[in-house]
Amino acid sequence: MRRRKATGIERLKVRYGRMFVIPWTIGFILFFLVPLVESIAYAFSHVSLVDENMLTFAGLEHFRYLIKDDLNFIDNLKDAVISFIYSLPIIVALSMIFALILNQKFRGRIFARAVFFLPVIIATGVVMKFVTGEAIGNGAALNTAMGDTQSYSGIQFDQLLINLGLPQSVTELLSDYIARVFNLVWSCGIQILLFVSGMQSIPDQLYEVSKIEGANKWEEFWNKLHTGFSDDNIPGVAAWEEFWFVTFPMLGNVTFLVLIYTIVDLFTAFDNPIMKQAYKLISENSLYDRSSAILWGYFVVVGIVGGLILLLYNRILMRKWN
Repeated sequence: MRRRKATGIERLKVRYGRMFVIPWTIGFILFFLVPLVESIAYAFSHVSLVDENMLTFAGLEHFRYLIKDDLNFIDNLKDAVISFIYSLPIIVALSMIFALILNQKFRGRIFARAVFFLPVIIATGVVMKFVTGEAIGNGAALNTAMGDTQSYSGIQFDQLLINLGLPQSVTELLSDYIARVFNLVWSCGIQILLFVSGMQSIPDQLYEVSKIEGANKWEEFWNKLHTGFSDDNIPGVAAWEEFWFVTFPMLGNVTFLVLIYTIVDLFTAFDNPIMKQAYKLISENSLYDRSSAILWGYFVVVGIVGGLILLLYNRILMRKWN
């Protein structure tokens, strides 16, 4: 079958498209592809900044050192993975809940959306160092609110958990979760924006059909909690149908995108112990080879964990919805 010959307008669009892509392509090659290839070479080499022969092939020596001799790598890797495992579902769930609220029609919703998106604007650079206390030492008030076990609104949660008589391991775990609440909410900005955009793209006709079929909204469920349920309207069945059978399935692709973004964001967070270890080796000891080995070994683990999560989501949920 012969291909249709492009018209003058189509050729012009193709030409303009290529022109607009050229700056991105140049930036991708210079600032991403070249450093990526260099970091791979560093991970399998001895790097010397003094000798003329800067790279000397070392094979898997750095990786063997990390596994057998490095005292911090395995512990930091465990902490990073454990933190990721419990942070991912919390961030995704919080983002969807906030998005459901912000997608409702109420006065000031644009301002409310801006407030939730504000952390994305100031989450990097000097402002983030100030927030985390790195720029002003250990005395930062906000650093206390984000790091150690804290008190919110005057409530000493540490003392409260101790008074409950819980085992020490449980107390430490709950205290750590409470300590990370600020960080988790802080990390929901982009995800909320994606969920809100996805909800606004759902056709209204689907909700009209669901109402005709008898499905209710979340608001009706909470109202019925206060007024009481009749015998023919059991909570958890019809009251949640609109969300579970319309909103949630229609957000399947958006949720998949949110999972990918959150996985990358968590594994490269500013408080990630692996990232801190690699940066310390570069900034203090100029060990580019060992730090590259740390990051590439970490990347392999990240790829396996993230790939399994996305695979399970695709097999269990996406295939069911499609």
